[in-house]
Amino acid sequence: MSVIVHADRAALVAQTADRLTALLQELVEAQGKATIAVTGGSVGTELLAALAERAIDWQRVVITWSDERFVAADSPDRNAVQAREALLERVPIPVEQVHELAADDGSASDAAAALQAAAAAGTAMLHDLGQIDLTILGMGPDAHIASLFPGLPGIQESGVAVIGVTDSPKPPPTRLSFTVGAINASDRVWLVVAGADKAEAVALVRGGAAPSEAPAGAAAGRRETLMLLDAEAAALLEEDGR
Repeated sequence: MSVIVHADRAALVAQTADRLTALLQELVEAQGKATIAVTGGSVGTELLAALAERAIDWQRVVITWSDERFVAADSPDRNAVQAREALLERVPIPVEQVHELAADDGSASDAAAALQAAAAAGTAMLHDLGQIDLTILGMGPDAHIASLFPGLPGIQESGVAVIGVTDSPKPPPTRLSFTVGAINASDRVWLVVAGADKAEAVALVRGGAAPSEAPAGAAAGRRETLMLLDAEAAALLEEDGR
C-alpha cells in the first residue's frame, strides 16, 4: 500500500479526481472501457461531484458500488441516490452502464431472506461485470471499509462477492457490501480518507493491525493499492515517522 498525502481535503478531492480522470482515459484507450466501483460518504460524494467537471468519456465507463444501504430505492441514505445527485444526473453515462446494488422494496415478509437474495444478486452482478479496474473506498474512524466493520464476521466472509450486513454499528444497520475477496479482485484499490477523526485509524492500518481490528488493512488491489490522505488524516503518520 502506497501512501500519498495531500495538503488538505480540497486538494485531496481535486487531485484524486485528476488522478481518476487520467486513469479512466488510459483504460478506455487501452481496453475500450473502464469499470469502477465507487463509494459513498462525504469525501466519496465530493469526489464524484468533482468528476462531473472533468473531461471523461462517460459512454465507455461502467459504475457500481462497493457497498450500499439496504433501504428503499429513493432513500437519501442510499449511496446511489447521493451519486445520482452529485454525478450521474450531470453526465451522459448510459443508464445500462450503472449497476446499483439492490434496494429494499419493502415487499418481503422475511427480511433476512430478502437481504440474502439481494446479496446473491450482487454477487451474480459482479460476476457478469467481469474485471473491476478500480474499487474506491472510504474509511471510517474505526478503520472499516465498505460495510466491513471491526469485530464483525463480514471481514472473514469468503466464496462470495457481496454479503448482507444486519448489524452495522453505523446506521442504517442493514447493508450490502463487497467482501474482502471482491475488493482484492480489483486491479486497483484506492482508499480516499480525510479528517483528523481518521488519523488513529490510518496509523492502525499503517502499523500493521490485524484486519479484524482494522479491516482497511486487508484491502489490496491486484496491481495497485493507494491510500490517498489529507494532511489531517496523515497527522499521526508524520509524528511517528512512518
